[in-house]
Amino acid sequence: MSRSDLAALPGRCGRVAVLLGGSSAEREISLMSGRRVLEALRARGVDAHGLDPCDDGLKSLCEGRFDRCFIVLHGRGGEDGCIQGFLDTLGIPYTGSGVLGSALALDKLATKRIWRACGLPTPEWIELEAGEEPPQDLFERLGGDFAVKPAREGSTIGLSRVRQRGELRAALDLAFQCDHLVLLESWVEGTELTASILGGRALPLVRIRPAAGFYDYAAKYLSPVTAYDCPSGLDEGEESVLQHLCVQAFRALGASGWGRVDLLRDRQGRPWLLEANTVPGMTGHSLVPMAAEAIGIDFGSLVLEILAQTLDDGTSEHGG
Repeated sequence: MSRSDLAALPGRCGRVAVLLGGSSAEREISLMSGRRVLEALRARGVDAHGLDPCDDGLKSLCEGRFDRCFIVLHGRGGEDGCIQGFLDTLGIPYTGSGVLGSALALDKLATKRIWRACGLPTPEWIELEAGEEPPQDLFERLGGDFAVKPAREGSTIGLSRVRQRGELRAALDLAFQCDHLVLLESWVEGTELTASILGGRALPLVRIRPAAGFYDYAAKYLSPVTAYDCPSGLDEGEESVLQHLCVQAFRALGASGWGRVDLLRDRQGRPWLLEANTVPGMTGHSLVPMAAEAIGIDFGSLVLEILAQTLDDGTSEHGG
């Protein structure tokens, strides 16, 4: 959006609810993200108010006090289509993907099935339900090195890396604490990258370099030494190819508006799609603001551009 469009936006938005917190395992990250979004919107002149569904914030929505919603609820209940369906029923426009795109993207197994059906590259996997024993040839099928993770959690919650048979049971127990459906996915050694999606285009890729181990919850939100490169260090042609792939992957899920697609580039230079996020983090460590900043979009302008997706002038892609 142009600067003049952004400047005029606050007066067109009416009363805005910023939905934050919620009851998922990602509540604390959502609170951090939501408070930052709320502060930025208010600083730009938007009549914005924070609502936490756990504090009966949904009652205010039902009473018709708000014109639109900026969703910053991460994980289940906020990123899985539930709040989107609720807002659709109330007729309140909202940011980000609609019901279908949200539900599919949060479900890692559904995501991988769709990507595989579309011919998009994603690592080999096996799925298990609670009480089901893993196949005997598990290590052979997955290359002897794989991730174990809940099918419907974010922020790498419940994720473990398994390289020896003695590590498998603890990894499964941890993942099954989070979900009755678990994904075992071949581990790809290489460069971890992420593509932020904004209004149908991919922003500059961010390369992620955790100091040790892998990019888990601590590396994302707690470690002061995780490094991020934006520009990513890839040449322009390869970056363009990967950006296009990530936009394809996002659209294949029916996702729209804004979000993020995570991928790995292996040692042979091949890309492997991992997952999509339809309500990415917006904290001081988060990657979407970092990518936006790389092309001159400050945080305040970023949240206004996302909020503009709720207007009924053709910018809303889900018809919320």
